[in-house]
Amino acid sequence: MVNRETGELIERRLDHSNGEAKKFYAELQKPVRVGMEATGYAQWFERMLAKLGYELWIGDAAEIRAAMVRKQKTDSRDALHILDLLLANRFPRIWIPSPGERDLRQLLRHRHKMVGLRTSVRNQLHALAMGQGVCRKRKLWAAGGRSELQALRLDPWASRRRGNCWKSWTGWIQNWGSWIER
Repeated sequence: MVNRETGELIERRLDHSNGEAKKFYAELQKPVRVGMEATGYAQWFERMLAKLGYELWIGDAAEIRAAMVRKQKTDSRDALHILDLLLANRFPRIWIPSPGERDLRQLLRHRHKMVGLRTSVRNQLHALAMGQGVCRKRKLWAAGGRSELQALRLDPWASRRRGNCWKSWTGWIQNWGSWIER
């Protein structure tokens, strides 16, 4: 950290888990600009700085590293290098999505995972049916095909597998089907 009025350089390691970092940042005098490398695990930090009204610049980690003279990488050297880039107006700032955009991305990731789970369960049920000579393709998921799938006589473990898959499939339809299908 550098005090722009006095030029004083302060180097400090902060513990985030005990509230030390939050206390430290809350005591700073505005205006405050914080620079850091891009990471996927600092949303709590971004929210904290935004709540305090501070400016956060997030930089491209590869460009930050490329601008550094090759030395051993340490947190202390990285912090000084980021500070130098900020002071020299050479900080490789990147675009950061808004909280709403991030939340929408979470929805898309979740939907993608749910569609993958649905496909996996359907494929397993379809394989069980085909193993018993029932090949209905898409018609397996119509009312008649589902009834035929439920009526198949299977060995005990195959029957148990069908039951588990069926429970997953019907639960999935009830809980997620309406918004995943869109």
